[in-house]
Formats: sequence, C-alpha cells, structure tokens
Amino acid sequence: MPLDIIVGIKWVPNTTAVNIDPKTGTLIREGIPSVVNPHDLTAVEMALKLKDKYGGSVTAISMAPPSALAGLEHVIGMGVDRGILASDRAFAGADTLATSYVLAKVIEKIGRFDLVIMGHETIDSSTAHIGAQVASWLNLPYVYYVVDAVLEDDGNTLEVTRILENAYEKYRIRLPAVISIAMHTFNPRRVRLSEKLRAKMEKPIEIWSIKDLEIDPNCAGLRGSPTVVSGIDFVPKVPRKNEVFQGSDPKEAARWLLSKLIEEGLLDL
Repeated sequence: MPLDIIVGIKWVPNTTAVNIDPKTGTLIREGIPSVVNPHDLTAVEMALKLKDKYGGSVTAISMAPPSALAGLEHVIGMGVDRGILASDRAFAGADTLATSYVLAKVIEKIGRFDLVIMGHETIDSSTAHIGAQVASWLNLPYVYYVVDAVLEDDGNTLEVTRILENAYEKYRIRLPAVISIAMHTFNPRRVRLSEKLRAKMEKPIEIWSIKDLEIDPNCAGLRGSPTVVSGIDFVPKVPRKNEVFQGSDPKEAARWLLSKLIEEGLLDL
C-alpha cells in the first residue's frame, strides 16, 4: 500500500555564523548563510526510502522566510515530490510551540497523509520539541529516536524500531502517526540534476501565508510564543587564530602539527 508522507525541514543559520539580537533574544538570520538542518535531511532520506519501497508521495514542509525556498529546492532535488513553505512576517520570532502550531495547520490544510516524519532536533536550538508538539496538536501517536519503519500487511499499521542507550524497542502504531528519526541514522542521498531542474521547471513549491492557513495572529510568531528570553548578559565570542607551517618537508610538517595539537590540549600523548 502506498504511503503519503509529510516531512518537516528547517532552514537554519550556519552554526559558525550565529548571532543573537540582544534586544529580542532571537537569532539574527538576515545576511547569514543558511542550510537545511542536517538532521532533517536524515528524515527526508527515511521518507524517500519508504517511498522507494511502498510507493506514494513525499511532501516537504517548512516555516521560514522566503530564502528557505532554496532548502525546499534542495530536498526536491533529492526526490521529494512537493514543497510547502509557510512564510509570513507574522511567523517571525516563533518559539517551538508557535512553530509547531503553524506546521500542524499546514499539515491539516494538506489533508490526506499517512505519516509525518521529523528530524531528531535542529542544530540552531537542539530542543527536539517539534515532533512531539506537532503530534500533540494533531492528536496523533508519536514515537521518537526511530531508526527503522516497516509497513505491515494491513497497510494501516507501522512497525517502528527506536534506539535507546543500550537497547532497541519496537512499537506497532496505527496510521496516521508522527515519528522523529534518530540523528545519523541514514546518509542522505545526493541531489540529482534532473530533479533540481524539475524544481525550476514544474515549480512544485507553494508558499502559504497566515491568511492561507487561517491562523489567528495571536497564535503565531512572537505573539504566540510563551517562551521569553528575559535577558542576555553577554554574547560569547569564539576566538579564532590560524598558523601556517613554513616549510616543504612532509615529515617535519607532521611533527609541527602534532606539537601544535598537544600544545592546544587537543591531544594527550
């Protein structure tokens, strides 16, 4: 039986270039290079593996500024069928509760689906809240740390395996359901040129505003976020330096590098 799958992705700032607005306590995203959250690419890979095995479709969703269209184009290049971007100034500054509410509204508007897959966490906040909160908004069963999923013969039940510190657990869940994938479970497949061209030619990405989703502005963005950053004492600065070996002897270069690593406390011999 084919599966209609929805997978969530987040367009996150490059972790080497994160800055915080001292007034609002939110991330400054303007002018900062961004990428698809790596743990969400793991979720995309699982969705595509299930599609390869059972057929069906994969729709990627995201809540982000318009620049995140590049992220949706990337996953469409991997083989995702369709992308939906919830983008509106009213969504800015959202915490996980407001974000999960908007994503749940996107899923409700999509309508027909069997499975929602989320990444383990995001590299810009690492809360690991979104999967559970989306499941709560939708009143659906939820399993996290998933490493494998098999559709049973009835076509309505999914057997999922999740990993713990020293064991594996198996669950049988009725569909529709929400799962989050344990990080590093799969290596995401490469983008294919033919799929990237489809993203440009067929334009399978839609942008939905707060009006399209019929969301009360008081439930979105900063206004809908109960999490408050009361203050920031300081923004940490990471000192950076570089040293270049001057010479051409590879053995001498290796000895020099080894001594520098020991000097910096990165090696203990």
